Amino acid sequence: MNEQQILLAFGGIGAAALGCQWLAWRLKLPAILFLLLSGILAGPLLGWLDPQQLFGPLLMPLVSLAVALILFEGSLTLHLSQWQDIGSVVRRLVTLGALATWLVIAVATHWLLGFDWPLAILFGTLTLVTGPTVIVPMLRVVRPKAAIANILRWEGIVIDPIGALLAVVVYSFIIADAEGNGISQSLMTFAGVIACGTAFGAVGGWILGQVIREQWLPEYLHNLASLAAVLGIFIAANQVLHESGLLAVTLMGMWLANMKGVDVRQILHFKENLSVLLISGLFILLAARLDLHALLGLGPAVLALLLVIQLIARPLSVWLSTWGSPLKWRERMLLAWIAPRGIVAAAVSAIFASRLDQAGHDNALLLVPLTFAVIIGTVLLQSATARPLARLLNVAEPAPSGFLIVGANPPARAIGKALQQLDCRVLLTDSSWENIRAARMDGLPTYFGNPASQHADAHLDLVGLGHLLGLSPAGELNTLACARFRHDFGKQRLFVLASGLEARRSDKHRASDEHRGQVLGSQSLTYLQLANLLHQGAQLYSTHLTEAFGWEEYCALHGERATLLFARDGHDWVHVFGPASTLKPGPGWTVVALIQQALGPT
Repeated sequence: MNEQQILLAFGGIGAAALGCQWLAWRLKLPAILFLLLSGILAGPLLGWLDPQQLFGPLLMPLVSLAVALILFEGSLTLHLSQWQDIGSVVRRLVTLGALATWLVIAVATHWLLGFDWPLAILFGTLTLVTGPTVIVPMLRVVRPKAAIANILRWEGIVIDPIGALLAVVVYSFIIADAEGNGISQSLMTFAGVIACGTAFGAVGGWILGQVIREQWLPEYLHNLASLAAVLGIFIAANQVLHESGLLAVTLMGMWLANMKGVDVRQILHFKENLSVLLISGLFILLAARLDLHALLGLGPAVLALLLVIQLIARPLSVWLSTWGSPLKWRERMLLAWIAPRGIVAAAVSAIFASRLDQAGHDNALLLVPLTFAVIIGTVLLQSATARPLARLLNVAEPAPSGFLIVGANPPARAIGKALQQLDCRVLLTDSSWENIRAARMDGLPTYFGNPASQHADAHLDLVGLGHLLGLSPAGELNTLACARFRHDFGKQRLFVLASGLEARRSDKHRASDEHRGQVLGSQSLTYLQLANLLHQGAQLYSTHLTEAFGWEEYCALHGERATLLFARDGHDWVHVFGPASTLKPGPGWTVVALIQQALGPT
């Protein structure tokens, strides 16, 4: 390929990745589904993309490095404090449950597809893993309750290196068996990978944690340092003992996430963005290498294997792992349904298939199309059915349309009660016990403390919350809260009251609009004005619009007397009014406004 063709290929991969991610966001489906389809379309169907020709011998090393970064990012979210509640279930899922899944898939592959036992057992190890690359996007769509989400997330991250380790052991056994020392070689490989990966992961995590905690590097270099450390540990571990790198980077991330005095949030945000890029590119490239003729040649036995994995292997694994746990049967059913396969299965199968084919093993090249069939089948089926099933079982979180309100003062309590009347979840936070007590007397959920505190990071319940209202008289606290929750809620869902003091300050003394959030209501509605108006008898009124009394009639009746604040549409989603708002509520909407006098229908 010439330089122009290479540039076009990279540009096309980037455009396809963005398009797939956007389409997934619009349709509320996991992006992996569209990434796989675009890769198949660009590769085997149209012949536009040939990853082997594009990257040559660099393809598999790049895949391995990308998987290492993805596993490290996932392990940064594994806090041992959560292990106390879900540890027993996760431990069983990645041990007893994984063993059951492995055996069921191996037996089914041998009998249904005619694979010999070594290849069937290897395929079982490749497809017993779920992985954060597919679990995390699916959880964003399904939004199950916290207990289920934590179990699936922990399982997906922990099982990836375990599955890769088992695949390495089985692969080593297949190769060594031909030399007459299969069992001893496999045991030595297993022990060596565990020891090497643990040593490199612990040492790497401790050193990087010390660098961050002691501020030996400036903060703007922390992301670069973590990226270099992950790649360095992965390569070093693999140099000492092949395939121990995945375990090393996973343990390194866990060590760093649980190290006292080390703030990994900035690193985690950077790695999350990097993982989206890597996952998107990897799935397109690996799908473009797929041999469709080999996949179609497998016949209807593939569908039978998918049914065995979905209806026998996974339910058996969950039943064994949750026996005696406090999980309810509804939660167990959803756990038994969700187990999509992801990038590690695709990457490792591609690596081992070519090596075994070169060693003369029949059906080795079928490992790749069969693995992709399982990935596509599980992702397609579960992404289409998991969310409706979660709702049917009543184990799904509510839509994140609620409001986290900074402040529990009288204006904040009034707005909180008005939002509650719209059947909208609210949570008021304040460091004043008097304000918190008054809010609780009004029946409002509260958090006693600073929402930007370390305690809030661990204990603040954000289930069902998707907006922030900064209603504290201390403008600095509102700004701090907006900066803290911008990543959780998004820039467009942060709102604060206008501040007359901020408007009079010069640019160098005023917090930037990027950190302050959008203005609630109007530019003239400050905290002091809102408090005075409520004290003088103004009230928050909710008005339901109909065909007979619509938006134009509402505006004509109230005019400038009303300061528009919120509107709930026909789908029960609450919108926020601002100075530049162009909302035009229609029949079936409910409008909430601050009105100085009660006029017209209410």
